[in-house]
Amino acid sequence: MGYYILKRLLLAVPVLFGLTIIVFLIMAMIPGDPATAILGSYATPENVARLNRELGLDRSLAEQYFVWIGNLLQGDFGRSYTLNRPVIDEVLERFNATLILAGAALLMCSILGLLAGIVSAVHQFGWADRVITFVVLIGISTPSFFLGLLLILLFAVSWRVLPASGMFAIYGGGDLPDLLLHLILPAVTLSVVATGVIARLTRAAMLEVLRQDYIRTARAKGLSERRVIYRHAFKVALVNVIPVIGIQAGFVLGGAVYIETVFQWPGIGGMLVKAISTRDLLLVQGGVLVVAASYVLFNLLADIAQYMLDPRLKL
Repeated sequence: MGYYILKRLLLAVPVLFGLTIIVFLIMAMIPGDPATAILGSYATPENVARLNRELGLDRSLAEQYFVWIGNLLQGDFGRSYTLNRPVIDEVLERFNATLILAGAALLMCSILGLLAGIVSAVHQFGWADRVITFVVLIGISTPSFFLGLLLILLFAVSWRVLPASGMFAIYGGGDLPDLLLHLILPAVTLSVVATGVIARLTRAAMLEVLRQDYIRTARAKGLSERRVIYRHAFKVALVNVIPVIGIQAGFVLGGAVYIETVFQWPGIGGMLVKAISTRDLLLVQGGVLVVAASYVLFNLLADIAQYMLDPRLKL
């Protein structure tokens, strides 16, 4: 187990290194000058040139990258130009809110996706299968930002049963029930597409397992259908679904960026949108790197879970 985890961690290193290069080059290609954005009305040529020297932006791209990556290896993500505070402090503070949203959405899509896939497979070609397939198709086809706006219009504007934005109420609140109330709409919006993907793949995996000889043998022995499905078939099908859940964890984490913008959730998504508009390079690079590292970590955890559940991988 230890060797397997070490091997997976070592494979993640070149992925993260390549990501730093891609993020750095993309930010370098964005039109505009950070010094001009920071100075605003005081952006005279002399002031811009002076600020570029202070920020190290007058150097070549290669020099800027190696300085940044050198500081990064020492745990220094730099300092935000616009917020005037360490990047790592701002990113981690915002990332906590993003993890709450992404975690709730991942839990929701995993439970609902697995249950829908099992029911659909057990009642193949029945009315339940047809209804679930139709709903899943609609969910996967609907853009998340449009669904979010639709839910706000229905539940917050028309029916006024749920808050439209924010993480807590402006006046009062601040406790767990208030957080859960504000979490419902963005978490549902973020989980719909992932729920559909997990449901479809769970259905396919369950159908494949239910056709195996040992399932037929278990039924012939007189075991109840519930025990055959959940104790025998689902346990084997889950091995093939876990990697998909790991991939959807990354999708949910990345999708939180624009869902947070729709619901004004104070996470890393809103921070990145504002940082990009103000050309705060270090803040964008630090935020994207933390999100990408989390995505790699989620996939690693999914691989470890699959490794533990599937004895064939240990061979």
